[in-house]
Amino acid sequence: MRDRTEILESALDSLPDGIVLFGAEGEVVFWNQAAAAITGFAGLDVVGRPAPEALETLMPAGAGRGDQVQGAELQTGHGALVRARHKLGHELQVMTRALALRDGLGERIGMAAVFHPAECLDALPHGDSSENERTAASRAELEERLQNEFEDFARGGVPFGVLWVNVDQAYGLRKTHGAGACEAMLEKVERALAQGLRPAEEVGRWGDDEFLIVSHERSAVMLATHGQAIAGLARTADFRWWGDRVSLTVSIGAAQACAQDEEGLAQLLERAQGAMEASIRAGGNCVTSAPGRRECLPS
Repeated sequence: MRDRTEILESALDSLPDGIVLFGAEGEVVFWNQAAAAITGFAGLDVVGRPAPEALETLMPAGAGRGDQVQGAELQTGHGALVRARHKLGHELQVMTRALALRDGLGERIGMAAVFHPAECLDALPHGDSSENERTAASRAELEERLQNEFEDFARGGVPFGVLWVNVDQAYGLRKTHGAGACEAMLEKVERALAQGLRPAEEVGRWGDDEFLIVSHERSAVMLATHGQAIAGLARTADFRWWGDRVSLTVSIGAAQACAQDEEGLAQLLERAQGAMEASIRAGGNCVTSAPGRRECLPS
């Protein structure tokens, strides 16, 4: 048994995430090397005791509070972005997730916390971008909104989903008429998309030829339907360049966050991007739900 315990502890020590195991009374029974490196608290500082006050936000609700542990509600699922304090006193931003530990009969015997610094979060996928100032500013603003909305959803807040919108004619227009014509067309499309937004929704540039819409539709089906309405507005945008009228269409990928799925924001966006690319492969002028449900619009 001792050999097995040593193997398990060695395996947990090799992980890059901080791992903390709590006993039935809320005392720390294991503290891996990554937890020590992230927080500055060595195992000798914490093992056999409740979690230090500076780190309480990292830990499962009720950990370190003795008789409250058995009834504690765990914040499982996507996790939460929290602020804690390093042993040396400076602030830490950490993504943490809690897990219940149970025996073979299903009885809770302890809890675990898994955490890592927020700067180690996966980078969010974006569209191709030449990093012009307007796109960069829009994307930075949207990233902050996305993080806040996703964290609220993970805590049981309002439904959350995204529409990834690619303008089908942008690449060709940029090649034939130049960047100025393309930017003028994209501004026209953005104004058209904004007309279809629900209250509290937001649209912004997410790449050279792409937009992202933050949505609060209640289901994947409703999000796809909303995407169809958005696509219809784009088609009605009247864009002319030197007297030539350009017919506009968009390819949209829709992805709805699901409370039962343990995916992060980056993975949600990857699903939306994949669905958008499926719409492009279908010939454009399509709305595709992730995964796999496509509604093509009339030509």
